[in-house]
Amino acid sequence: MTKRKKEKRAVHYSYRFAILAAAFVLVFLGSFVVGRYAVSPGSLLKILISRLMELVSFGKWSLVQTWTQREELVVLSIRFPRIVCAALVGAALSAAGVSYQGMFKNPMVSPDLMGASTGAGFGAALAILLSLGYLGITVSAFAFGLVAVLLAYCVSRFSRFKASMALILAGVMISSLFSACTSFVKLVADTTEQLPAITYWLMGSLSSVKMVDLKFAFWPILVGAVPLVLLRWRMNLLTLSEAEARSMGIHTGRLRLVVILCATLMTSASVAVSGMIGWVGLVIPHFCRMIFGYDYRRLIPASLLMGGTFLMIVDDIARNIAASEIPLGILTSFVGAPVFIYLILRGGLASED
Repeated sequence: MTKRKKEKRAVHYSYRFAILAAAFVLVFLGSFVVGRYAVSPGSLLKILISRLMELVSFGKWSLVQTWTQREELVVLSIRFPRIVCAALVGAALSAAGVSYQGMFKNPMVSPDLMGASTGAGFGAALAILLSLGYLGITVSAFAFGLVAVLLAYCVSRFSRFKASMALILAGVMISSLFSACTSFVKLVADTTEQLPAITYWLMGSLSSVKMVDLKFAFWPILVGAVPLVLLRWRMNLLTLSEAEARSMGIHTGRLRLVVILCATLMTSASVAVSGMIGWVGLVIPHFCRMIFGYDYRRLIPASLLMGGTFLMIVDDIARNIAASEIPLGILTSFVGAPVFIYLILRGGLASED
């Protein structure tokens, strides 16, 4: 490819990324307006700008209040934690998915491959069974998500299979184990209160998210996302063979470990606050590849933005389409499964080998 063509393609990708970033901002702001209680765009912007001025000036500056107290309560206390959490969870699951797919050179890989989702699901179910409260459910889900991946990694270290294959097999085994444990918890749970609560949590929802949940999820997701963004150019080398990567001075084993740790932190934190939301980390990476190509220098940032945008839209639909809120896991399955079938039929799931 000539230098001129490369420059032209880079400009095209920049335009696409700018459009994606603009879509993210529009969906983010639009999500505050959409809901059972109407908030005008003007009031929304004034509330957000006034709060930002207060934070920057340590409470010294703010706009003259022309909005109602109820509008401020709806925007800042109810919708803000939920919308930001939807953006964070969508971005985290999508980035984790694209990282795993590149690491394993397998387009069918998703963030729950290593058992993080099923481990977190068991942790939440156990906490509900033991009546540990909402914060206890979140902490337990996060902890067991990390434990599941740690177990899978330790098992793979003693395997005679190839490293990537051993990780996949260990992840499948650990996922199956924790799924069985979750089923047992559901079996012994109280059928009037505990079982419905466990079932609803496992279907995924952001209806109960508060500011404390947002703070809980923010730091693990940030800690996981930053290294992936900084190392995104190195992740291109994971598509090469071990010998080729080593010839370039890259220790693929260490890089894989970093990717696993980062993706696990993001996935566990996401599942801990939102429940098990499928398809985001499987389908969104393929859309990113269709638009931005296979270069991880573009894929990682694009997957963060597209995943966040997608889940915010799904959450808007979930809280407005019916009188009772629909779990996010159901909606993402309705969207993800047909799209994935379409990608299979059109041959859009090519491996990165």
